[in-house]
Amino acid sequence: MAHASEQSSTYEQFLDHVRQLHYVQDANGVLQWDQQVMMPDAGTPARAKQSSAISTLHHDLLTDEQLGEWLDDLEASDLDDEQQSVVREVRRDYERAVRVPSDLVERISEATSNALPVWKEAKAEDDFSAYEETLEELVELRREYAEAIDPDRDPYEVLFEEYEPYLGIDTAEAVLTRLRDELVPLIDDIADSGVTLADPFEGTYDDDTQHALVEEALDVLGYDWDRGRLDTAPHPFSTGTQFDARVTTRFKPDDPLDAVGSTIHEFGHATYTLGLPQAEYGTPLGSNRDLSVHESQSRFWENHVGRSLPFWEFFTDTANDHLGTDATPRAFYEAANEVYDDNLIRVEADELTYHMHIILRFEIERDLIRGELDVSEVPQVWNDKMEEYLGIRPDTDAEGCLQDIHWTNGAFGYFPTYTLGSVLAAQLDHHIRQDLAVDDQVRAGEFDDIHDWLTEHVHRHGARYTTDDLVREATGESFTADHFLDYADGKYRALYDC
Repeated sequence: MAHASEQSSTYEQFLDHVRQLHYVQDANGVLQWDQQVMMPDAGTPARAKQSSAISTLHHDLLTDEQLGEWLDDLEASDLDDEQQSVVREVRRDYERAVRVPSDLVERISEATSNALPVWKEAKAEDDFSAYEETLEELVELRREYAEAIDPDRDPYEVLFEEYEPYLGIDTAEAVLTRLRDELVPLIDDIADSGVTLADPFEGTYDDDTQHALVEEALDVLGYDWDRGRLDTAPHPFSTGTQFDARVTTRFKPDDPLDAVGSTIHEFGHATYTLGLPQAEYGTPLGSNRDLSVHESQSRFWENHVGRSLPFWEFFTDTANDHLGTDATPRAFYEAANEVYDDNLIRVEADELTYHMHIILRFEIERDLIRGELDVSEVPQVWNDKMEEYLGIRPDTDAEGCLQDIHWTNGAFGYFPTYTLGSVLAAQLDHHIRQDLAVDDQVRAGEFDDIHDWLTEHVHRHGARYTTDDLVREATGESFTADHFLDYADGKYRALYDC
């Protein structure tokens, strides 16, 4: 009994410490949201110091020697499955944090801060050479970071695990390679089809009109306004906790469907966050299961609901009322699913070609980190891959290899999770349709059963399971690209009669 009591006391002390870690991290998230949405521009110097102080506090809590001692004690104890999951998740974060020297953390922080204005100017001036030395430094620092964590493994694999710790780089590479091999012929067939899809929009639509439209979209989908809010940001995002999950969107004057799509996408992220168990807030059991799963939730709602014909059969009257259009559901459906044959920009890409944008970035950053590609070769390789995969070639580096901020932020290994999330969304969509009449419910504007299914099979588990275990728990099978490729082929060959 004494041993059990001692173990319980250790676990509770450990859990209190873990909660403090999460609370500090979530507080920083609110500051970041404020900076992107509401903070006056002149607030940046103070906000930078506030964020730095919180990040330092979080790092100190995560690398505390006492935390390591609790982990050692608990791993030698008789824990239940949920407790083991919590210890597993904290152990992983702790081990990665303590292996990286603090001076390296500081050098990376300083380098990424200094890189931002260099990247912005290089992009504005369309001058990759002005950014080349900075990118070389960032690549070298991330290699050093990966080596500190595990010198005996592929450095790109180590970095990939920052964002997707359990799916495995071999699985990711196999899926992305398969998509590249099977989507390029489909994209070529669409380009050769000669089919032009409907475009029901003329002129421009002001921000207020679009805001009212996407607000109503959130209403009908079931967004919990008591635990959320809608704002605008240059790059839409969602952030928060199961008690407060906020979404942002943006408005393009000549394309209101861009706002509808991005809002539904961020709603998907938020509904996952809001579906996490409230009683477990502050622990891994109340936290999301990393970026691939998070992206699967946003892509499910954006693509399998928001881009579907049943959704537009339900939502067309609302859209027409707000926009002053007189379009049919079919016209909205086609406009939402047009495949662009000349789109060089990832964030503006359609559902299908988007993945080729991701795959070329993945291949380039992987080869950079592995030392198989020199930084000086990036523009040429980027343009060659764009031409090979999408049949278009950037005229400038600004619309080519300088368009994304990820590498400037040091985020090597992030890109693959966008596509892995889309693949998982299609897998979930396939299995939810075994249990629910999804199209009928969407057509009727009834989304509660879909919410409940996702909460039951995905959200309520938090980070209890590793990624593939969660996929098996939700679908009865391992992570697979089969359903995504079937979905993409069937949908787009029907749309383009090819």
